[in-house]
Amino acid sequence: REQGPCLDCFRTGRPVSVPDLHAEAHRWPRFTAEAAAQGFASVHAIPMRLRDEVLGALGLFGTTTGELAADDLTLGQALAHVASIAVVQHDRATDRASLLPILQGTVASRGLLEMAKGILAEVHQLSMAQAAHRLRHYAYQHGRRLTDVARTVVAGDLTARQQLLAELGAPTSTPRVQ
Repeated sequence: REQGPCLDCFRTGRPVSVPDLHAEAHRWPRFTAEAAAQGFASVHAIPMRLRDEVLGALGLFGTTTGELAADDLTLGQALAHVASIAVVQHDRATDRASLLPILQGTVASRGLLEMAKGILAEVHQLSMAQAAHRLRHYAYQHGRRLTDVARTVVAGDLTARQQLLAELGAPTSTPRVQ
């Protein structure tokens, strides 16, 4: 099981101060042995938060034993706040970056569909609702994506467009619910 002051801080959301790691060897045997092997004698963990949510823990490792001075604790807490903001902003930037192409694609597809409905409605003197129904029905009947059918109507080569418009002009029957 994972252990150490930083993990305890993260789990509880409270600061953990260990001025002498050797004195806490019974509490975290693997952690204290590894920390001592790396030359550390003390550790102070400060929670990183967003309101009430604990995002992580900032570990301040010392090569000598001793309490953390008040100024160092204040600086450590300020660093934890900055790190928390960086984590939150990175997540938001990632969310925005991954969401933007999806939104752009959705808007483009919707615009393409509206143009195709308008063309079909004009060519065959249909209402927009009838044009939408015919586009959906055609796409379903032919196993094609609706956006692909709309793209052919709007920007397809002339032959494919004329053929599709002719096929789309034929009335489709609406299934009856019994």
